[in-house]
Amino acid sequence: MKQLLTISLMLISVLTIAQERLPQVPKGAWKSQEPTGSASTLIVADNYLSIASYSINNKYFERSEGGPFTMSGDQLTYTPEFNSADTSKVGIPIVFTVTVKDDILTLRYEEAMVWMRVDNATNVPMAGAWHITERAANGQGELVKIHQEGTRKTIKMLSGTRFQWFAIDPVVKGFYATGGGTYTAKDGKYTENIQFFSKDNNRVGSSLKFNYKLENGRWDHSGKSSDGKPIHEIWEKIP
Repeated sequence: MKQLLTISLMLISVLTIAQERLPQVPKGAWKSQEPTGSASTLIVADNYLSIASYSINNKYFERSEGGPFTMSGDQLTYTPEFNSADTSKVGIPIVFTVTVKDDILTLRYEEAMVWMRVDNATNVPMAGAWHITERAANGQGELVKIHQEGTRKTIKMLSGTRFQWFAIDPVVKGFYATGGGTYTAKDGKYTENIQFFSKDNNRVGSSLKFNYKLENGRWDHSGKSSDGKPIHEIWEKIP
């Protein structure tokens, strides 16, 4: 009896150690920065990730890419749905070996990419990969379903503190625009602080304030866009 108990405890211990060594999906926001002032941010939310690189000094947007991923052990298989710098890479899976230690994330493919943790998105209701599903014309009146046909879509990634949105069409390898930075959401008020914007770097440094509410998995978002036009949108988590 004692021998069986000892064996059982040993098995539990081995399984526990094995589970501890298996890397978890590195959800949240990560960053890297070059001495030149170029910064890159990585947001991992649900089963989707996005990367954006931009210059802090001159507000210049450099590049962005993103797409869905799966995890198996320490292997992360990522399939880009867009790549603003090289469309030939869209749709071609990349397998990274993942290591997370002391808030340092290392992704190894042909060479190692090292990221520092910004946040882990734990217990943050807004964190996730969202896609827009409804919009009111001119920001007023009845909400109308959008992106129900075709392959174009707009996605917004949120970690605990950072956001990035992008308009893409994976089938034609289309990339149309992106923007991102930091955000806060509290007491029905959602604020975005823009750190990069592919269409107009003059918007960098500005803040946009919106009303928001989360209800039955839907994010109701209203206010004024970066060009001052009223908007009213519904966003839902990517299945």
